[in-house]
Amino acid sequence: MSTRLTVAQAVVRFLAAQYSERDGAERRFFAGCFGIFGHGNVAGLGQALLEHAEDLPYYMARNEQAMVHAASGYARMHDRLSTLACTTSIGPGATNMVTGAALATINRLPVLLLPGDIFATRPASPVLQELEDARSHDVSVNDCFKPVSKYWDRVNRPEQLPSALLAAMRVLTDPAETGAVTLALPQDVQAEAFDWPDELFARRVWRIPRPVPEPAAIEEAAEILRNAERPLIVAGGGVIYSRATGDLAAFAERTGIPVAETQAGKGSLPWDHACSVGAIGATGTTAANALAREADVVLGIGTRYSDFTTASHSLFADPGVRFVNINVARPDAVKLAATTVVADAGEAVRALGAALGGHRVPDAHRARARELARRWNAVVDGAFGERRDGLPAQAEIIGAVNEVSGPRDVVVCAAGSMPGDLHKLWRTRDPKGYHVEYGYSCMGYEIAGGLGVKMAAPDREVFVLVGDGSYLMMAQELATAVAEGVKLVVVLVQNHGYASIGNLSESVGAERFGTRYRARTDTGLDGGPLPVDLAANAASLGADVLRAEGVDGFRDALREAVASPRTTVVHVETDPLAPAPDSEAWWDVPVAEVSALEPAALARARYDDDLKTRRHYL
Repeated sequence: MSTRLTVAQAVVRFLAAQYSERDGAERRFFAGCFGIFGHGNVAGLGQALLEHAEDLPYYMARNEQAMVHAASGYARMHDRLSTLACTTSIGPGATNMVTGAALATINRLPVLLLPGDIFATRPASPVLQELEDARSHDVSVNDCFKPVSKYWDRVNRPEQLPSALLAAMRVLTDPAETGAVTLALPQDVQAEAFDWPDELFARRVWRIPRPVPEPAAIEEAAEILRNAERPLIVAGGGVIYSRATGDLAAFAERTGIPVAETQAGKGSLPWDHACSVGAIGATGTTAANALAREADVVLGIGTRYSDFTTASHSLFADPGVRFVNINVARPDAVKLAATTVVADAGEAVRALGAALGGHRVPDAHRARARELARRWNAVVDGAFGERRDGLPAQAEIIGAVNEVSGPRDVVVCAAGSMPGDLHKLWRTRDPKGYHVEYGYSCMGYEIAGGLGVKMAAPDREVFVLVGDGSYLMMAQELATAVAEGVKLVVVLVQNHGYASIGNLSESVGAERFGTRYRARTDTGLDGGPLPVDLAANAASLGADVLRAEGVDGFRDALREAVASPRTTVVHVETDPLAPAPDSEAWWDVPVAEVSALEPAALARARYDDDLKTRRHYL
């Protein structure tokens, strides 16, 4: 039997019939489709989404990049078991999604992108928004999605659609290979009719695998851990995606091995768990970083070991340090010349615990980890409780949000100085309570990502922390949140510039050049602050706005925002020069080797010293 539909109608019918399953629980894989329509998709996917609105809900976004961010936030909140599709017109609508695609792929998050494309039949070339390439008539702007997609295809004929859709689903549902998937759909092909086999639209369940570890790999890993005197666990995002936080807690409690967390892995243990030593790396705690320098064995679970995690390969300082990596993706498992266990995090942790039996690390190591964690928590108490003259420090604002938020509430952030401060300071109480995008560290992710998080978890309060720099990059999804009745609490921190890059600029001897929002004078951008009213901008997008002054006023405004049923922006000014507690770890940003500026010369001398701590871990 067959059904005659357009290509676009077939796409929508297919997506609506896809389900994922893990541990016996099934759910729709596509919860809906974000879109902005233009001539490249309005008569194709636009018409199809209208006709099949009951099968696949449509959500209208205000920016193409932002809707990919929202889909990524949704997918992460659902542990990659469910996501949304995104459709755009051709040309700028499509290329606006490239940054979102890169973010999804780098963070290993499944998102389906359906950009419109130029005519496959080429009846009148060039059409509006077509990139003419003298090398080939088959090139369009959608080719730029290839390096940032885990799977890419262009459907030039209806007959090609079934294989493209199935290949897309194969990648989207593979925990080791997932990321952005792009199916470019020429605008004439979208509207073309075809007789489709009914099997294409049958309910299809994609089982998300939990690969089990090889017994020999587990035994090798266990032998290394048995001989360790100062082991440390580095918990990454794979722990949370696998929903292995309970297994990790039981393993840590049995063995006594302290647990440090990456940005993606924060929440693997509650902040006050006896084995937790907090964040690790360039934005980590002094407790985790001290233990990392002393560790003779590092057990990485579900981490890709970014440069922030390893402090640019300077953190793990023991001359004989060895690595054991558990990861579902082999390329991550083999990093740092590790002994590898390629498996699902939960399956591997349980198997490793069984292999270790009653083994426990030395009492002195456990006691040292607890004492270091106690000292760091006292530092956080001080940072949260500090009362400064003038504008509050960012750490005080974070402390107030942490205090007002509930145990299951979610904090969302992405770029600037706040992700680093949150990583080391935020006290996570739930595995899904911390949502900081730091794989791509994309300015503008925050509000859009928060929208996706709230759509995925409407029963949780979602606190979006965004600086003025990121807000100016992408704030328009406030209007989408208002239109959809999706309630967010947005904390808009105004410090009149790029605080994070300002600090970095100063550290490399560039004297905060070009990092402050100031009016131009005869000597440069060094005039007074700009008369920009971001609170008024937020109100113009439909959000309720509360202007807060000082920490106490901010805390009161925050509670008012939580009590409100509407998206509310709490605007507060902070001191960009007020430092957060130091991680005592390095991050490699090259410094000018020669300079006439004394600060740059001094910074280069420090950089040369720091370079001496880098290792290859071979």
